[in-house]
Amino acid sequence: MNLNKTLVILTPGFPENEADSTCLPAQQVFVKALKYTYPLLQIVILSFQYPFHHESYLWNGISVVPFNGKNKGKLSRLRVWINVFMRLKKITRENNVIGIFNFWCSECALVGKYFSKYSGVKQCSWISGQDAGKQNKFIKFICPHNNELVAMYAFLAKEFYRNHAVLPGMIIPNGIDTGEFEVAAVTKIIDVCAVGSLIKLKQYDLFVKIIHQLKEHLPAINAVIYGKGPEEQTLQSGINKYQLKNNILLGGEISHPEVLQKMRQSRVFLHPSSYEGCSSVCLEALYAGAHVISFTDPGFGKIAHWHVVSSPEEMFDKALDILISTDVDYSPVLVYSMNDSAKAVMELFEPIASMKKAGQRLL
Repeated sequence: MNLNKTLVILTPGFPENEADSTCLPAQQVFVKALKYTYPLLQIVILSFQYPFHHESYLWNGISVVPFNGKNKGKLSRLRVWINVFMRLKKITRENNVIGIFNFWCSECALVGKYFSKYSGVKQCSWISGQDAGKQNKFIKFICPHNNELVAMYAFLAKEFYRNHAVLPGMIIPNGIDTGEFEVAAVTKIIDVCAVGSLIKLKQYDLFVKIIHQLKEHLPAINAVIYGKGPEEQTLQSGINKYQLKNNILLGGEISHPEVLQKMRQSRVFLHPSSYEGCSSVCLEALYAGAHVISFTDPGFGKIAHWHVVSSPEEMFDKALDILISTDVDYSPVLVYSMNDSAKAVMELFEPIASMKKAGQRLL
């Protein structure tokens, strides 16, 4: 048996190689931080649906085992779950497994929970977004206890409790890797920026409308949305309707390093999502030197350069105020480091007194 401590991460997807920067960038940063902070820890990642092959590989020196689920129907999904369960048996038989950490409280948490019952290995799930919503049908089969749940921020903990009557026992915020950001000075050539999947939840139709309003005061306003998704044509129609083709660029999906560079070039990062609060892109935008405007409070109290508004009208007013001001501070703001997130997660499986301040315990 390999006596090195081993942490197994269950995830719906993972980058197929080190150049695949657009696949779950926040989770990539977390895994890198975990490896950097705990170099002697062996990490094994079991990826349920993506990449679309079965060949195990190394990613930044970390073992990744893909199960090629391809998000197919129930029988295919059940086959993946069984295969993951059997691989977990093999891993725990051959290694000193200290725990199983699930990205999102969904199908990965379901397999993690039942394997934990079988083996006695501790497991915990990181609630990171829509898995806190009422539509998450996995919860009734998982039956999670509060000490098996970690919320990425307070809003998600409250949402999970409201929808599923279980209050996550810990909040461990998402963080950023400051080393990914360039330090050289950059010119702010983008007035308003947004980054994310082009889906209805993100409400980028409001982004288009607000830029239309801002154009009345700033005719040459330069705005861009980076990302791809089913709402692209709808957004393009809105751009055409308001005659904004010279003001808004749909920049498509770009690499994560490119995203960070575009954020550094931006004055305002507009996040009109109806749901998310402490999104990774908001944290990155703040450290990139942009001012963030969002509807959902991240739940960390007052944060410099992060403006929480309650309506599209307030979002417009705040954006205009920033854009017309001549003395705006665009210095970087660090809310939370991913190294701190890594320490807090390890505290779940390997309690160390010096790390107890890394996470915020609710219960």
